Amino acid sequence: MDERPGTSVPARVLAVDARGTRVRSDRLATEEPLEIRLLDATGHRTAAVTMRTPGSDFELAAGFLHGEGVIAVPEDVRAIGYCLDPGTVEEQRLNIVTVQLAEHLRPDLSSLERHFLTTSACGVCGKASLESLDVRSRPISGDGPTVDPATLRCLPARLRAAQGLFQATGGLHAAALFHADGELVAVREDVGRHNAVDKLIGWALLAGRLPLRDDLVLVSGRASFEIMQKCLAAGVGVVCAVSAPSSLAVSLAERFGMTLVGFLREERFNVYAGAGRILPEDAAPRSAART
Repeated sequence: MDERPGTSVPARVLAVDARGTRVRSDRLATEEPLEIRLLDATGHRTAAVTMRTPGSDFELAAGFLHGEGVIAVPEDVRAIGYCLDPGTVEEQRLNIVTVQLAEHLRPDLSSLERHFLTTSACGVCGKASLESLDVRSRPISGDGPTVDPATLRCLPARLRAAQGLFQATGGLHAAALFHADGELVAVREDVGRHNAVDKLIGWALLAGRLPLRDDLVLVSGRASFEIMQKCLAAGVGVVCAVSAPSSLAVSLAERFGMTLVGFLREERFNVYAGAGRILPEDAAPRSAART
Protein backbone atom coordinates (compact mmCIF):
# COMPACT_ATOMS: atom_id res chain seq x y z
CA MET A 1 0.00 0.00 0.00
CA ASP A 2 1.25 3.47 -0.86
CA GLU A 3 -1.35 5.32 1.20
CA ARG A 4 0.26 7.36 3.92
CA PRO A 5 -0.95 9.67 6.68
CA GLY A 6 -0.77 13.43 6.35
CA THR A 7 -3.35 14.21 3.67
CA SER A 8 -4.55 17.02 5.93
CA VAL A 9 -3.08 18.88 8.89
CA PRO A 10 -4.70 20.72 11.81
CA ALA A 11 -4.68 24.50 12.01
CA ARG A 12 -5.97 27.29 14.25
CA VAL A 13 -7.76 30.11 12.44
CA LEU A 14 -9.33 33.43 13.37
CA ALA A 15 -12.89 33.12 12.07
CA VAL A 16 -14.75 36.35 11.33
CA ASP A 17 -18.47 36.45 10.53
CA ALA A 18 -21.65 38.29 11.43
CA ARG A 19 -21.50 36.88 14.94
CA GLY A 20 -18.07 38.36 15.60
CA THR A 21 -14.51 37.04 15.83
CA ARG A 22 -13.40 33.78 17.38
CA VAL A 23 -10.56 31.27 17.27
CA ARG A 24 -11.47 27.81 16.06
CA SER A 25 -9.89 24.60 14.78
CA ASP A 26 -9.62 23.89 11.07
CA ARG A 27 -7.94 21.41 8.74
CA LEU A 28 -5.76 22.23 5.74
CA ALA A 29 -5.05 20.07 2.70
CA THR A 30 -1.41 18.99 2.81
CA GLU A 31 0.80 20.12 -0.06
CA GLU A 32 4.28 18.59 -0.33
CA PRO A 33 6.72 17.93 -3.19
CA LEU A 34 6.90 14.54 -4.84
CA GLU A 35 9.92 13.56 -6.91
CA ILE A 36 9.23 10.84 -9.48
CA ARG A 37 12.37 8.88 -10.33
CA LEU A 38 12.89 6.29 -13.04
CA LEU A 39 15.17 3.30 -12.64
CA ASP A 40 16.27 1.41 -15.75
CA ALA A 41 19.46 -0.07 -17.16
CA THR A 42 21.02 3.40 -17.38
CA GLY A 43 20.48 4.11 -13.69
CA HIS A 44 18.32 6.57 -11.73
CA ARG A 45 16.85 9.62 -13.44
CA THR A 46 14.39 12.19 -12.15
CA ALA A 47 11.32 12.38 -14.40
CA ALA A 48 9.42 15.14 -12.59
CA VAL A 49 8.88 17.01 -9.36
CA THR A 50 5.33 18.05 -8.57
CA MET A 51 3.49 19.54 -5.61
CA ARG A 52 0.80 17.14 -4.44
CA THR A 53 -1.33 15.94 -1.56
CA PRO A 54 0.31 12.80 -0.06
CA GLY A 55 -1.63 9.61 -0.68
CA SER A 56 -1.94 7.34 -3.74
CA ASP A 57 1.62 8.37 -4.58
CA PHE A 58 2.35 5.21 -6.56
CA GLU A 59 -0.80 5.72 -8.63
CA LEU A 60 0.18 9.36 -9.20
CA ALA A 61 3.60 8.32 -10.50
CA ALA A 62 2.16 5.61 -12.76
CA GLY A 63 -0.58 7.87 -14.11
CA PHE A 64 1.85 10.70 -14.80
CA LEU A 65 4.24 8.42 -16.67
CA HIS A 66 1.39 6.91 -18.66
CA GLY A 67 0.12 10.33 -19.71
CA GLU A 68 3.62 11.25 -20.89
CA GLY A 69 3.95 8.08 -22.95
CA VAL A 70 6.73 6.56 -20.83
CA ILE A 71 4.68 3.49 -19.87
CA ALA A 72 1.63 1.96 -21.54
CA VAL A 73 0.72 -1.27 -19.72
CA PRO A 74 1.21 -2.65 -16.19
CA GLU A 75 3.99 -4.91 -17.46
CA ASP A 76 6.10 -1.82 -18.24
CA VAL A 77 6.54 -1.36 -14.49
CA ARG A 78 8.67 -3.86 -12.59
CA ALA A 79 8.25 -2.16 -9.20
CA ILE A 80 7.24 1.08 -7.54
CA GLY A 81 8.50 2.11 -4.12
CA TYR A 82 9.57 4.97 -1.92
CA CYS A 83 13.18 6.09 -1.85
CA LEU A 84 15.61 3.73 -0.11
CA ASP A 85 18.79 5.76 -0.67
CA PRO A 86 21.12 5.57 2.35
CA GLY A 87 21.31 8.80 4.30
CA THR A 88 17.91 10.07 3.18
CA VAL A 89 15.78 11.04 6.15
CA GLU A 90 12.45 9.27 6.55
CA GLU A 91 10.34 12.34 5.79
CA GLN A 92 12.16 12.94 2.53
CA ARG A 93 11.97 9.27 1.52
CA LEU A 94 8.20 9.47 1.58
CA ASN A 95 8.38 12.34 -0.91
CA ILE A 96 10.42 10.38 -3.47
CA VAL A 97 8.90 7.57 -5.54
CA THR A 98 11.07 5.35 -7.71
CA VAL A 99 9.51 3.54 -10.67
CA GLN A 100 11.58 0.60 -11.90
CA LEU A 101 10.92 0.10 -15.59
CA ALA A 102 10.85 -3.14 -17.53
CA GLU A 103 14.17 -4.03 -19.12
CA HIS A 104 13.00 -3.34 -22.68
CA LEU A 105 12.11 0.30 -21.99
CA ARG A 106 14.57 3.08 -22.80
CA PRO A 107 12.39 6.20 -22.56
CA ASP A 108 13.35 9.56 -24.02
CA LEU A 109 12.79 12.05 -21.20
CA SER A 110 13.24 15.20 -23.29
CA SER A 111 9.47 15.75 -23.31
CA LEU A 112 9.48 15.88 -19.50
CA GLU A 113 11.73 18.92 -19.16
CA ARG A 114 8.76 21.18 -18.43
CA HIS A 115 8.07 19.28 -15.19
CA PHE A 116 11.10 20.66 -13.28
CA LEU A 117 9.52 22.02 -11.04
CA THR A 118 5.75 21.84 -11.68
CA THR A 119 3.16 23.27 -9.35
CA SER A 120 0.02 21.46 -8.31
CA ALA A 121 -1.97 23.50 -10.86
CA CYS A 122 0.43 23.74 -13.78
CA GLY A 123 -0.50 22.77 -17.30
CA VAL A 124 0.91 22.65 -20.80
CA CYS A 125 0.14 25.33 -23.33
CA GLY A 126 0.63 25.92 -27.04
CA LYS A 127 -0.47 24.45 -30.33
CA ALA A 128 2.90 22.70 -30.63
CA SER A 129 1.88 20.50 -27.71
CA LEU A 130 -1.39 19.66 -29.47
CA GLU A 131 0.42 18.79 -32.69
CA SER A 132 2.93 16.62 -30.81
CA LEU A 133 0.08 14.36 -29.68
CA ASP A 134 -0.47 13.29 -33.28
CA VAL A 135 2.80 11.35 -33.09
CA ARG A 136 1.76 9.06 -30.23
CA SER A 137 -2.04 9.33 -29.92
CA ARG A 138 -4.92 7.89 -31.87
CA PRO A 139 -8.41 9.37 -32.11
CA ILE A 140 -10.99 7.94 -29.74
CA SER A 141 -13.31 5.45 -31.41
CA GLY A 142 -16.75 6.81 -32.18
CA ASP A 143 -18.27 3.72 -30.60
CA GLY A 144 -17.64 4.91 -26.98
CA PRO A 145 -20.38 5.29 -24.37
CA THR A 146 -23.60 7.17 -24.96
CA VAL A 147 -24.82 9.03 -21.92
CA ASP A 148 -28.25 10.11 -20.71
CA PRO A 149 -28.39 13.86 -19.88
CA ALA A 150 -30.17 13.00 -16.63
CA THR A 151 -27.26 10.73 -15.71
CA LEU A 152 -24.77 13.53 -16.37
CA ARG A 153 -26.62 15.95 -14.12
CA CYS A 154 -26.44 13.45 -11.24
CA LEU A 155 -22.66 13.08 -11.38
CA PRO A 156 -21.49 16.26 -9.56
CA ALA A 157 -23.53 15.39 -6.46
CA ARG A 158 -22.16 11.84 -6.48
CA LEU A 159 -18.64 13.18 -6.77
CA ARG A 160 -19.12 15.61 -3.87
CA ALA A 161 -20.51 12.83 -1.69
CA ALA A 162 -17.38 10.76 -2.34
CA GLN A 163 -14.90 13.59 -1.60
CA GLY A 164 -14.00 12.86 2.01
CA LEU A 165 -10.90 15.05 2.08
CA PHE A 166 -12.67 17.97 0.42
CA GLN A 167 -15.38 17.84 3.07
CA ALA A 168 -12.67 18.02 5.75
CA THR A 169 -10.56 20.77 4.17
CA GLY A 170 -12.50 22.48 1.36
CA GLY A 171 -9.22 22.69 -0.55
CA LEU A 172 -8.92 19.71 -2.87
CA HIS A 173 -9.69 18.88 -6.48
CA ALA A 174 -11.08 15.50 -7.47
CA ALA A 175 -11.26 13.24 -10.51
CA ALA A 176 -13.80 10.44 -10.70
CA LEU A 177 -14.41 7.51 -13.00
CA PHE A 178 -18.04 6.63 -13.73
CA HIS A 179 -19.73 3.96 -15.79
CA ALA A 180 -22.01 5.35 -18.48
CA ASP A 181 -25.05 4.58 -16.31
CA GLY A 182 -23.74 6.85 -13.54
CA GLU A 183 -22.21 4.23 -11.24
CA LEU A 184 -19.15 5.61 -9.42
CA VAL A 185 -16.12 3.37 -10.00
CA ALA A 186 -13.28 5.30 -8.36
CA VAL A 187 -12.38 8.78 -7.12
CA ARG A 188 -9.05 10.40 -6.27
CA GLU A 189 -8.33 13.78 -4.62
CA ASP A 190 -5.37 16.16 -4.67
CA VAL A 191 -4.51 19.84 -4.34
CA GLY A 192 -3.71 19.71 -8.06
CA ARG A 193 -6.43 18.82 -10.53
CA HIS A 194 -3.84 17.25 -12.87
CA ASN A 195 -2.51 15.14 -10.01
CA ALA A 196 -6.02 13.91 -9.20
CA VAL A 197 -6.39 12.74 -12.81
CA ASP A 198 -2.96 11.08 -12.70
CA LYS A 199 -3.90 9.23 -9.52
CA LEU A 200 -7.15 8.03 -11.09
CA ILE A 201 -5.56 6.88 -14.33
CA GLY A 202 -2.61 5.40 -12.47
CA TRP A 203 -5.04 3.32 -10.43
CA ALA A 204 -6.69 2.09 -13.63
CA LEU A 205 -3.32 1.31 -15.24
CA LEU A 206 -1.98 -0.69 -12.30
CA ALA A 207 -5.31 -2.54 -12.04
CA GLY A 208 -5.14 -3.52 -15.72
CA ARG A 209 -8.30 -1.57 -16.61
CA LEU A 210 -6.93 0.58 -19.45
CA PRO A 211 -8.15 1.68 -21.93
CA LEU A 212 -11.27 3.22 -20.37
CA ARG A 213 -13.34 3.20 -23.55
CA ASP A 214 -16.71 2.51 -21.93
CA ASP A 215 -16.46 4.95 -19.00
CA LEU A 216 -16.35 8.69 -18.44
CA VAL A 217 -14.24 10.97 -16.26
CA LEU A 218 -15.50 13.93 -14.22
CA VAL A 219 -13.13 16.57 -12.81
CA SER A 220 -14.11 19.00 -10.07
CA GLY A 221 -12.50 22.06 -11.66
CA ARG A 222 -11.95 23.24 -15.21
CA ALA A 223 -10.98 21.08 -18.18
CA SER A 224 -7.48 21.99 -19.32
CA PHE A 225 -5.37 20.76 -22.21
CA GLU A 226 -3.27 18.55 -19.96
CA ILE A 227 -6.28 16.89 -18.36
CA MET A 228 -7.65 16.11 -21.82
CA GLN A 229 -4.22 14.79 -22.88
CA LYS A 230 -4.12 12.41 -19.93
CA CYS A 231 -7.67 11.19 -20.62
CA LEU A 232 -6.88 10.74 -24.31
CA ALA A 233 -3.89 8.55 -23.45
CA ALA A 234 -6.18 6.45 -21.21
CA GLY A 235 -8.78 6.01 -23.97
CA VAL A 236 -11.48 8.05 -22.22
CA GLY A 237 -14.09 9.18 -24.73
CA VAL A 238 -16.23 11.38 -22.47
CA VAL A 239 -14.68 13.99 -20.16
CA CYS A 240 -16.85 16.23 -17.97
CA ALA A 241 -15.94 19.24 -15.84
CA VAL A 242 -17.96 21.22 -13.35
CA SER A 243 -16.25 24.39 -14.61
CA ALA A 244 -15.14 25.78 -17.95
CA PRO A 245 -12.85 24.17 -20.53
CA SER A 246 -9.92 26.00 -22.06
CA SER A 247 -9.78 26.73 -25.79
CA LEU A 248 -6.97 24.22 -26.28
CA ALA A 249 -8.90 21.55 -24.38
CA VAL A 250 -11.78 21.98 -26.83
CA SER A 251 -9.39 21.85 -29.78
CA LEU A 252 -7.91 18.60 -28.49
CA ALA A 253 -11.36 17.08 -27.99
CA GLU A 254 -12.42 18.00 -31.52
CA ARG A 255 -9.18 16.79 -33.04
CA PHE A 256 -9.23 13.38 -31.37
CA GLY A 257 -12.96 12.61 -31.37
CA MET A 258 -13.56 13.12 -27.65
CA THR A 259 -16.73 14.35 -25.98
CA LEU A 260 -16.16 17.35 -23.71
CA VAL A 261 -18.83 18.59 -21.30
CA GLY A 262 -18.33 21.74 -19.24
CA PHE A 263 -20.22 23.68 -16.59
CA LEU A 264 -21.85 20.42 -15.51
CA ARG A 265 -24.37 21.25 -12.81
CA GLU A 266 -27.52 19.61 -11.50
CA GLU A 267 -29.72 21.67 -13.82
CA ARG A 268 -27.57 22.27 -16.92
CA PHE A 269 -24.38 21.61 -18.87
CA ASN A 270 -22.64 22.64 -22.11
CA VAL A 271 -21.33 20.21 -24.72
CA TYR A 272 -18.22 21.65 -26.40
CA ALA A 273 -17.26 18.68 -28.58
CA GLY A 274 -18.52 15.20 -29.45
CA ALA A 275 -22.23 15.85 -28.90
CA GLY A 276 -23.07 12.55 -30.62
CA ARG A 277 -22.34 10.62 -27.41
CA ILE A 278 -24.96 12.61 -25.47
CA LEU A 279 -28.46 11.22 -26.00
CA PRO A 280 -31.17 13.71 -26.97
CA GLU A 281 -33.17 14.81 -23.96
CA ASP A 282 -36.44 13.41 -25.33
CA ALA A 283 -34.82 10.12 -26.38
CA ALA A 284 -32.93 9.30 -23.18
CA PRO A 285 -34.53 6.57 -21.04
CA ARG A 286 -35.29 7.90 -17.59
CA SER A 287 -34.18 4.64 -15.97
CA ALA A 288 -30.59 5.01 -17.18
CA ALA A 289 -29.37 6.95 -14.15
CA ARG A 290 -28.79 4.79 -11.08
CA THR A 291 -29.94 6.03 -7.71
